[in-house]
Amino acid sequence: MVVNQQQLAKVRIQQAVDARDAELRELALKIHAHPELSFAEHQAVEWLVAPLVDAGFQVERGIAGLPTAFRASWGNQLEGPVVAVLAEYDALPEIGHACGHNLIGTAAVGAALALHDAHPDLPGQIVVLGTPAEEDGGGKIIMCEAGVFDDIDAAMLCHPRNMTTVTRGSLACVDVTFKFYGRQAHASSAPEEGISALDAVIQTFVTINGLRQFFTSDVRIHGIITKGGSAPNVVPEYCEAKFILRAASVEGLEAVRQKVYEAVRHCSQAVGARCAIEEGLIYAERNNNKALGELFKQNLIAMGIEVCDPPAGSGLGSSDIGNVGRITATIHPYIRIGDVSNHTPAFRDAAASEGGLVALNQACKALAMTAYDLFANPLALKQVRGEFEQWHAANHRRTD
Repeated sequence: MVVNQQQLAKVRIQQAVDARDAELRELALKIHAHPELSFAEHQAVEWLVAPLVDAGFQVERGIAGLPTAFRASWGNQLEGPVVAVLAEYDALPEIGHACGHNLIGTAAVGAALALHDAHPDLPGQIVVLGTPAEEDGGGKIIMCEAGVFDDIDAAMLCHPRNMTTVTRGSLACVDVTFKFYGRQAHASSAPEEGISALDAVIQTFVTINGLRQFFTSDVRIHGIITKGGSAPNVVPEYCEAKFILRAASVEGLEAVRQKVYEAVRHCSQAVGARCAIEEGLIYAERNNNKALGELFKQNLIAMGIEVCDPPAGSGLGSSDIGNVGRITATIHPYIRIGDVSNHTPAFRDAAASEGGLVALNQACKALAMTAYDLFANPLALKQVRGEFEQWHAANHRRTD
Protein backbone atom coordinates (compact mmCIF):
# COMPACT_ATOMS: atom_id res chain seq x y z
CA MET A 1 0.00 0.00 0.00
CA VAL A 2 1.32 3.43 -0.95
CA VAL A 3 1.40 5.87 1.95
CA ASN A 4 1.74 9.52 0.97
CA GLN A 5 3.48 12.26 2.92
CA GLN A 6 0.28 13.67 4.37
CA GLN A 7 -0.70 10.25 5.73
CA LEU A 8 2.74 9.90 7.32
CA ALA A 9 2.37 13.36 8.81
CA LYS A 10 -0.93 12.33 10.39
CA VAL A 11 0.59 9.12 11.74
CA ARG A 12 3.15 11.28 13.52
CA ILE A 13 0.33 13.39 14.97
CA GLN A 14 -1.44 10.30 16.31
CA GLN A 15 1.82 9.04 17.81
CA ALA A 16 2.37 12.42 19.45
CA VAL A 17 -1.08 12.28 21.06
CA ASP A 18 -0.46 8.74 22.30
CA ALA A 19 2.89 9.79 23.76
CA ARG A 20 1.05 12.36 25.90
CA ASP A 21 -1.98 10.19 26.65
CA ALA A 22 -1.19 9.63 30.32
CA GLU A 23 -0.53 13.34 30.83
CA LEU A 24 -3.76 14.33 29.11
CA ARG A 25 -5.80 11.80 31.07
CA GLU A 26 -4.41 13.18 34.31
CA LEU A 27 -5.24 16.73 33.25
CA ALA A 28 -8.83 15.88 32.31
CA LEU A 29 -9.41 14.00 35.56
CA LYS A 30 -7.98 16.83 37.67
CA ILE A 31 -10.35 19.34 36.08
CA HIS A 32 -13.23 16.89 36.47
CA ALA A 33 -12.51 16.46 40.19
CA HIS A 34 -12.33 20.22 40.74
CA PRO A 35 -15.42 21.70 38.99
CA GLU A 36 -15.57 25.48 38.74
CA LEU A 37 -18.53 27.57 37.62
CA SER A 38 -18.64 30.08 34.78
CA PHE A 39 -16.11 32.93 35.00
CA ALA A 40 -14.55 31.32 38.09
CA GLU A 41 -12.47 28.62 36.36
CA HIS A 42 -9.14 29.83 37.78
CA GLN A 43 -7.65 26.45 38.67
CA ALA A 44 -8.69 24.86 35.39
CA VAL A 45 -6.96 27.65 33.47
CA GLU A 46 -3.75 27.15 35.43
CA TRP A 47 -3.76 23.43 34.71
CA LEU A 48 -4.55 23.88 31.01
CA VAL A 49 -1.97 26.60 30.42
CA ALA A 50 0.92 24.88 32.24
CA PRO A 51 1.83 22.28 29.55
CA LEU A 52 1.50 24.93 26.83
CA VAL A 53 3.93 27.19 28.63
CA ASP A 54 6.32 24.26 29.09
CA ALA A 55 6.16 23.59 25.32
CA GLY A 56 7.06 27.18 24.47
CA PHE A 57 3.65 28.53 23.49
CA GLN A 58 3.19 32.28 23.79
CA VAL A 59 0.46 32.70 26.39
CA GLU A 60 -1.76 35.73 27.00
CA ARG A 61 -4.07 35.59 30.01
CA GLY A 62 -7.12 37.66 30.78
CA ILE A 63 -7.93 38.44 27.14
CA ALA A 64 -11.17 40.28 26.26
CA GLY A 65 -11.25 41.54 29.84
CA LEU A 66 -12.09 38.06 31.14
CA PRO A 67 -9.76 36.81 33.90
CA THR A 68 -10.28 33.16 32.96
CA ALA A 69 -9.88 33.56 29.19
CA PHE A 70 -6.54 32.97 27.48
CA ARG A 71 -4.77 32.69 24.14
CA ALA A 72 -1.80 30.35 23.67
CA SER A 73 -0.13 30.46 20.26
CA TRP A 74 2.74 28.66 18.58
CA GLY A 75 4.14 28.43 15.07
CA ASN A 76 4.91 30.71 12.15
CA GLN A 77 3.40 34.12 12.80
CA LEU A 78 4.54 35.58 9.47
CA GLU A 79 2.82 33.26 6.99
CA GLY A 80 0.29 30.48 6.77
CA PRO A 81 -3.18 30.17 8.30
CA VAL A 82 -4.11 30.76 11.93
CA VAL A 83 -6.13 27.82 13.23
CA ALA A 84 -7.76 27.89 16.67
CA VAL A 85 -8.82 24.98 18.84
CA LEU A 86 -11.23 26.12 21.52
CA ALA A 87 -11.08 25.05 25.14
CA GLU A 88 -14.11 25.06 27.42
CA TYR A 89 -13.72 24.23 31.10
CA ASP A 90 -16.64 25.56 33.15
CA ALA A 91 -18.85 23.18 35.09
CA LEU A 92 -22.54 23.11 36.00
CA PRO A 93 -23.95 24.01 39.42
CA GLU A 94 -24.44 20.99 41.71
CA ILE A 95 -23.64 18.29 39.13
CA GLY A 96 -20.16 19.40 38.12
CA HIS A 97 -18.74 18.41 34.72
CA ALA A 98 -21.98 16.93 33.44
CA CYS A 99 -21.35 18.50 30.04
CA GLY A 100 -17.82 17.11 29.78
CA HIS A 101 -15.97 20.41 29.51
CA ASN A 102 -13.03 18.79 31.29
CA LEU A 103 -12.62 16.76 28.09
CA ILE A 104 -13.19 19.70 25.74
CA GLY A 105 -10.51 21.85 27.35
CA THR A 106 -8.02 19.02 27.52
CA ALA A 107 -8.68 17.98 23.92
CA ALA A 108 -7.83 21.48 22.69
CA VAL A 109 -4.57 21.50 24.63
CA GLY A 110 -3.71 17.95 23.54
CA ALA A 111 -4.32 18.73 19.86
CA ALA A 112 -2.10 21.80 19.96
CA LEU A 113 0.67 19.96 21.77
CA ALA A 114 0.51 17.10 19.26
CA LEU A 115 1.00 19.50 16.35
CA HIS A 116 3.89 21.13 18.22
CA ASP A 117 5.53 17.79 18.92
CA ALA A 118 4.98 16.16 15.52
CA HIS A 119 5.58 19.15 13.26
CA PRO A 120 7.98 21.70 14.75
CA ASP A 121 8.17 23.54 11.40
CA LEU A 122 4.43 24.07 11.15
CA PRO A 123 3.57 26.31 8.16
CA GLY A 124 1.17 28.50 10.12
CA GLN A 125 0.04 29.20 13.64
CA ILE A 126 -1.91 26.95 16.00
CA VAL A 127 -3.81 28.80 18.72
CA VAL A 128 -5.53 27.47 21.84
CA LEU A 129 -8.28 29.87 22.88
CA GLY A 130 -9.49 29.41 26.42
CA THR A 131 -13.18 30.33 26.35
CA PRO A 132 -14.83 30.54 29.79
CA ALA A 133 -18.47 30.51 30.78
CA GLU A 134 -20.15 28.57 27.98
CA GLU A 135 -22.79 27.29 30.38
CA ASP A 136 -23.77 30.64 31.85
CA GLY A 137 -22.41 33.92 30.56
CA GLY A 138 -21.46 33.47 26.92
CA GLY A 139 -17.71 33.88 27.19
CA LYS A 140 -17.21 33.38 23.45
CA ILE A 141 -19.71 36.14 22.69
CA ILE A 142 -17.73 38.59 24.80
CA MET A 143 -14.54 37.43 23.11
CA CYS A 144 -16.13 37.85 19.67
CA GLU A 145 -17.15 41.40 20.52
CA ALA A 146 -13.58 42.12 21.69
CA GLY A 147 -12.14 41.00 18.33
CA VAL A 148 -10.42 37.86 19.63
CA PHE A 149 -11.49 35.81 16.59
CA ASP A 150 -10.80 38.44 13.94
CA ASP A 151 -7.43 36.97 12.88
CA ILE A 152 -8.55 33.33 13.07
CA ASP A 153 -8.95 31.49 9.74
CA ALA A 154 -10.76 28.48 11.25
CA ALA A 155 -11.97 27.51 14.71
CA MET A 156 -13.12 24.20 16.14
CA LEU A 157 -13.80 22.28 19.31
CA CYS A 158 -14.90 18.71 19.97
CA HIS A 159 -17.70 18.04 22.45
CA PRO A 160 -18.47 14.72 24.19
CA ARG A 161 -21.88 13.20 23.50
CA ASN A 162 -23.71 9.89 23.16
CA MET A 163 -22.83 9.67 19.46
CA THR A 164 -20.09 10.79 17.11
CA THR A 165 -21.40 13.34 14.62
CA VAL A 166 -20.01 16.43 12.95
CA THR A 167 -22.55 19.02 11.80
CA ARG A 168 -25.29 19.13 14.39
CA GLY A 169 -27.12 22.45 14.49
CA SER A 170 -28.36 24.60 17.36
CA LEU A 171 -30.90 27.28 18.15
CA ALA A 172 -30.34 30.95 18.73
CA CYS A 173 -31.27 31.86 22.28
CA VAL A 174 -31.34 34.51 24.96
CA ASP A 175 -31.84 34.22 28.71
CA VAL A 176 -34.00 36.87 30.32
CA THR A 177 -35.08 37.78 33.83
CA PHE A 178 -38.46 39.37 34.41
CA LYS A 179 -38.61 41.42 37.62
CA PHE A 180 -42.00 42.45 38.96
CA TYR A 181 -42.56 45.17 41.56
CA GLY A 182 -45.85 45.43 43.43
CA ARG A 183 -46.87 46.75 46.85
CA GLN A 184 -46.76 44.82 50.11
CA ALA A 185 -49.86 44.46 52.28
CA HIS A 186 -51.42 42.03 54.73
CA ALA A 187 -53.10 39.42 52.55
CA SER A 188 -56.09 39.00 54.90
CA SER A 189 -56.68 42.22 56.82
CA ALA A 190 -55.84 44.72 54.03
CA PRO A 191 -55.47 42.98 50.68
CA GLU A 192 -57.00 45.99 48.88
CA GLU A 193 -53.86 47.97 49.75
CA GLY A 194 -51.56 45.53 48.02
CA ILE A 195 -50.38 44.92 44.46
CA SER A 196 -49.30 41.33 43.94
CA ALA A 197 -46.08 40.93 42.02
CA LEU A 198 -46.77 37.18 42.12
CA ASP A 199 -50.03 37.65 40.19
CA ALA A 200 -47.99 39.36 37.47
CA VAL A 201 -45.64 36.37 37.37
CA ILE A 202 -48.49 33.86 37.18
CA GLN A 203 -50.21 35.84 34.42
CA THR A 204 -46.89 35.91 32.56
CA PHE A 205 -46.66 32.12 32.53
CA VAL A 206 -50.30 31.76 31.47
CA THR A 207 -49.94 34.31 28.68
CA ILE A 208 -46.69 32.85 27.34
CA ASN A 209 -48.33 29.42 27.25
CA GLY A 210 -51.19 30.98 25.28
CA LEU A 211 -48.72 32.40 22.77
CA ARG A 212 -47.07 29.09 21.98
CA GLN A 213 -49.52 28.06 19.27
CA PHE A 214 -48.75 31.27 17.38
CA PHE A 215 -45.00 30.65 17.17
CA THR A 216 -43.29 28.57 14.50
CA SER A 217 -42.39 25.00 15.43
CA ASP A 218 -38.70 25.79 16.03
CA VAL A 219 -39.44 28.12 18.95
CA ARG A 220 -38.76 26.94 22.50
CA ILE A 221 -39.66 28.92 25.63
CA HIS A 222 -39.04 27.64 29.15
CA GLY A 223 -38.96 29.38 32.50
CA ILE A 224 -39.00 29.08 36.28
CA ILE A 225 -40.11 31.27 39.17
CA THR A 226 -37.00 32.23 41.11
CA LYS A 227 -38.70 34.50 43.66
CA GLY A 228 -42.35 34.02 44.51
CA GLY A 229 -42.86 35.84 47.80
CA SER A 230 -41.86 35.25 51.38
CA ALA A 231 -45.07 34.31 53.23
CA PRO A 232 -48.61 33.38 52.16
CA ASN A 233 -50.18 36.05 54.38
CA VAL A 234 -48.16 38.86 52.78
CA VAL A 235 -48.99 40.25 49.34
CA PRO A 236 -45.68 39.79 47.47
CA GLU A 237 -43.96 43.09 46.76
CA TYR A 238 -41.24 41.65 44.53
CA CYS A 239 -41.19 38.52 42.40
CA GLU A 240 -38.94 37.25 39.66
CA ALA A 241 -38.97 34.70 36.86
CA LYS A 242 -36.21 33.54 34.55
CA PHE A 243 -36.80 32.33 31.01
CA ILE A 244 -34.82 31.11 28.03
CA LEU A 245 -36.20 31.99 24.60
CA ARG A 246 -34.99 30.02 21.57
CA ALA A 247 -35.58 30.08 17.82
CA ALA A 248 -33.94 28.72 14.69
CA SER A 249 -32.15 32.00 13.94
CA VAL A 250 -31.23 35.31 15.53
CA GLU A 251 -33.71 36.98 13.19
CA GLY A 252 -36.48 34.60 14.25
CA LEU A 253 -35.57 35.11 17.89
CA GLU A 254 -36.06 38.86 17.50
CA ALA A 255 -39.73 38.34 16.66
CA VAL A 256 -40.17 36.02 19.63
CA ARG A 257 -38.54 38.51 21.99
CA GLN A 258 -40.77 41.36 20.88
CA LYS A 259 -43.96 39.35 21.24
CA VAL A 260 -43.04 37.85 24.63
CA TYR A 261 -41.80 41.11 26.13
CA GLU A 262 -44.92 42.97 25.07
CA ALA A 263 -47.05 40.26 26.66
CA VAL A 264 -45.07 40.40 29.91
CA ARG A 265 -45.45 44.17 30.14
CA HIS A 266 -49.22 43.86 29.68
CA CYS A 267 -49.38 41.16 32.38
CA SER A 268 -47.64 43.49 34.77
CA GLN A 269 -49.85 46.45 33.92
CA ALA A 270 -52.99 44.33 34.26
CA VAL A 271 -52.43 43.86 38.00
CA GLY A 272 -50.99 47.32 38.60
CA ALA A 273 -47.40 46.14 39.01
CA ARG A 274 -44.23 47.44 37.41
CA CYS A 275 -41.93 45.24 35.32
CA ALA A 276 -38.21 45.36 34.49
CA ILE A 277 -36.69 43.12 31.79
CA GLU A 278 -33.03 42.12 32.00
CA GLU A 279 -31.57 40.28 29.00
CA GLY A 280 -28.43 38.22 28.80
CA LEU A 281 -26.25 37.93 25.72
CA ILE A 282 -27.82 36.59 22.54
CA TYR A 283 -26.42 33.21 21.44
CA ALA A 284 -26.49 32.86 17.65
CA GLU A 285 -27.47 29.65 15.87
CA ARG A 286 -24.59 27.56 14.55
CA ASN A 287 -23.08 28.19 11.15
CA ASN A 288 -21.40 24.84 10.52
CA ASN A 289 -18.67 25.06 7.87
CA LYS A 290 -19.39 21.98 5.77
CA ALA A 291 -15.96 21.87 4.11
CA LEU A 292 -14.21 21.97 7.49
CA GLY A 293 -16.66 19.43 8.86
CA GLU A 294 -15.90 17.06 6.00
CA LEU A 295 -12.16 17.23 6.77
CA PHE A 296 -12.90 16.38 10.42
CA LYS A 297 -15.23 13.56 9.41
CA GLN A 298 -12.67 11.98 7.07
CA ASN A 299 -10.03 12.07 9.82
CA LEU A 300 -12.40 10.26 12.16
CA ILE A 301 -13.16 7.64 9.51
CA ALA A 302 -9.44 7.19 8.84
CA MET A 303 -9.06 6.24 12.51
CA GLY A 304 -11.85 3.66 12.19
CA ILE A 305 -14.41 5.72 14.10
CA GLU A 306 -18.04 5.45 12.99
CA VAL A 307 -19.56 8.84 12.21
CA CYS A 308 -23.34 9.20 12.41
CA ASP A 309 -25.58 11.73 10.74
CA PRO A 310 -27.31 13.93 13.31
CA PRO A 311 -30.82 12.60 13.99
CA ALA A 312 -33.80 14.44 12.54
CA GLY A 313 -34.90 17.23 14.86
CA SER A 314 -31.49 17.33 16.51
CA GLY A 315 -29.84 20.61 17.37
CA LEU A 316 -32.34 22.00 19.85
CA GLY A 317 -29.73 23.22 22.31
CA SER A 318 -27.76 26.45 22.13
CA SER A 319 -24.10 27.42 22.48
CA ASP A 320 -21.97 30.53 22.15
CA ILE A 321 -19.99 28.75 19.40
CA GLY A 322 -22.73 30.05 17.09
CA ASN A 323 -21.40 33.59 17.49
CA VAL A 324 -17.91 32.44 16.53
CA GLY A 325 -19.36 30.97 13.32
CA ARG A 326 -20.43 34.46 12.28
CA ILE A 327 -16.82 35.66 12.37
CA THR A 328 -14.82 32.74 10.97
CA ALA A 329 -15.13 29.21 9.59
CA THR A 330 -16.24 27.07 12.54
CA ILE A 331 -17.26 23.53 13.47
CA HIS A 332 -18.50 22.00 16.73
CA PRO A 333 -18.37 18.20 16.21
CA TYR A 334 -19.18 15.56 18.83
CA ILE A 335 -17.38 12.43 20.00
CA ARG A 336 -19.12 9.49 21.64
CA ILE A 337 -18.31 8.76 25.29
CA GLY A 338 -21.18 6.37 26.09
CA ASP A 339 -24.94 5.91 26.15
CA VAL A 340 -25.59 8.95 28.31
CA SER A 341 -27.36 12.29 27.96
CA ASN A 342 -25.55 15.46 28.92
CA HIS A 343 -26.40 17.63 31.93
CA THR A 344 -27.05 14.52 34.02
CA PRO A 345 -25.08 12.79 36.79
CA ALA A 346 -24.56 9.84 34.43
CA PHE A 347 -22.87 12.08 31.87
CA ARG A 348 -20.70 13.59 34.59
CA ASP A 349 -19.50 10.12 35.52
CA ALA A 350 -18.92 9.21 31.86
CA ALA A 351 -16.72 12.28 31.44
CA ALA A 352 -14.24 10.69 33.85
CA SER A 353 -14.72 7.10 32.67
CA GLU A 354 -12.46 4.98 30.47
CA GLY A 355 -14.86 5.62 27.60
CA GLY A 356 -14.54 9.34 28.14
CA LEU A 357 -10.75 9.18 28.23
CA VAL A 358 -10.59 7.09 25.06
CA ALA A 359 -12.82 9.68 23.39
CA LEU A 360 -10.45 12.39 24.62
CA ASN A 361 -7.59 10.68 22.80
CA GLN A 362 -9.69 10.44 19.63
CA ALA A 363 -10.77 14.08 19.83
CA CYS A 364 -7.18 15.27 20.23
CA LYS A 365 -6.15 13.34 17.13
CA ALA A 366 -9.08 14.46 14.98
CA LEU A 367 -8.66 18.12 15.95
CA ALA A 368 -4.91 18.07 15.31
CA MET A 369 -5.19 16.23 11.99
CA THR A 370 -7.92 18.58 10.77
CA ALA A 371 -5.81 21.58 11.68
CA TYR A 372 -2.91 19.95 9.83
CA ASP A 373 -5.10 19.62 6.72
CA LEU A 374 -5.48 23.40 6.70
CA PHE A 375 -1.75 23.97 7.17
CA ALA A 376 -0.59 21.43 4.58
CA ASN A 377 -3.31 21.57 1.93
CA PRO A 378 -3.86 25.03 0.37
CA LEU A 379 -6.87 23.76 -1.59
CA ALA A 380 -8.59 22.55 1.59
CA LEU A 381 -7.97 25.91 3.24
CA LYS A 382 -9.31 27.73 0.17
CA GLN A 383 -12.50 25.64 0.20
CA VAL A 384 -13.07 26.24 3.91
CA ARG A 385 -12.47 29.96 3.67
CA GLY A 386 -14.42 30.25 0.42
CA GLU A 387 -17.49 28.68 1.98
CA PHE A 388 -17.33 31.05 4.93
CA GLU A 389 -16.74 34.15 2.80
CA GLN A 390 -19.74 33.23 0.66
CA TRP A 391 -21.93 32.83 3.75
CA HIS A 392 -20.61 36.09 5.20
CA ALA A 393 -21.33 38.05 2.04
CA ALA A 394 -24.88 36.71 1.86
CA ASN A 395 -25.45 37.44 5.54
CA HIS A 396 -24.26 41.03 5.15
CA ARG A 397 -26.56 41.62 2.21
CA ARG A 398 -29.47 40.36 4.27
CA THR A 399 -28.75 42.54 7.32
CA ASP A 400 -27.55 45.79 5.65
